[in-house]
Amino acid sequence: MRKRLLFAAMSGLLVAGCGTSDTETQNAPTPGSATSEAPSSAPAESSPQQRGGDTCPAAADMSPREKVAQLVVVGVETGVDATRQIVTDEQIGGLFVGGNATDLFEGGALQSVQEAANVPVSIAIDDEGGRVQRLDDLVGDMPSAREMAASMSPEEVRQMAAERGREMVDRGVTVDYAPTVDLTDEPAGEAIGDRSFSTDPATAREYAKAFGDGLQEAGIRPVVKHFPGHGNASGDSHVGDVTTPPLPELREHDLKPYERLGEYGEVGVMVGHLTVPELTEGEPASISPAAYELLREDYEFDGPVVTDDLGAMKAITDRHPLPEAVLRALQAGADQALWSSGGNVAPVLDRLEQAYRDGDLPEDQVDESLTRVLRAKDACG
Repeated sequence: MRKRLLFAAMSGLLVAGCGTSDTETQNAPTPGSATSEAPSSAPAESSPQQRGGDTCPAAADMSPREKVAQLVVVGVETGVDATRQIVTDEQIGGLFVGGNATDLFEGGALQSVQEAANVPVSIAIDDEGGRVQRLDDLVGDMPSAREMAASMSPEEVRQMAAERGREMVDRGVTVDYAPTVDLTDEPAGEAIGDRSFSTDPATAREYAKAFGDGLQEAGIRPVVKHFPGHGNASGDSHVGDVTTPPLPELREHDLKPYERLGEYGEVGVMVGHLTVPELTEGEPASISPAAYELLREDYEFDGPVVTDDLGAMKAITDRHPLPEAVLRALQAGADQALWSSGGNVAPVLDRLEQAYRDGDLPEDQVDESLTRVLRAKDACG
């Protein structure tokens, strides 16, 4: 690949992971948190829904390893030099910045990281508000989703998210793994809890759309999560398997916010580690082809889809080592495989490259996901 393909566009480039609690596990993921935007002072990422499915010209110049590297999102928490080295060595497609008040948000650090990339890197955070925030120590606190819905109008939420989005853009962030559209009235501190706007699908949709609209106005791509619905699931995927109600029940309630996804604008979707009776056959949705087919076919979504954290959540790590989990997620239909634990990049890419060459990760499927990822970064060439 030619060095720094359209790096100049990166100043406005858009690019759950997992949520974290400021008071309890500030630097560890919570149910995580799969990647859109609107006109702003920074160029927005492009929408696959609007731009069709032809392979990006830029993909033609990529080796198999360069292709699969674009389909991973690697978690980092601090250390400009170390982060830059990951990009220099592996040319990965995305970074997820965890932790709080990290040095990566200050002094133009993320621009320095971008300078090491041949293709612009998506830079994601999960800044929802409440106990899942990244920028609060630097720019102030945001209320939780539940507090927003109880005390603010949708327009006030949109304005707040737009201001927050501008702070993200100023620091080099391009994607926010938010808003959460899970539906629950469970106690605030539960796996989803006050991260949910409401148990009512219409209310949750209205507020989530307002939050997403504000981010897009600033030039940040929102990611709606956690498909197909964590709000009424049993358990916490950080500590073990999580099971939702059966699919017919999800369709009548938890999946309602995913109807007419195009109305949210240019958004991504995050798929959770949720076992769904009558859909995933005992596997978490994040590694289940049936879950991605449901999202693509029944909910007509053709934008970028990212997994929840594959490296720090026992619903996955108890089943598969990281390289295998990443491969299974991409085979199932994810466009981006996320892990927050950093490191281990080379073994993962080794596994993906071998699967690509052996035909276990089909070339046409890789090219389709690669096209979505590159278009979302306005990096098609």
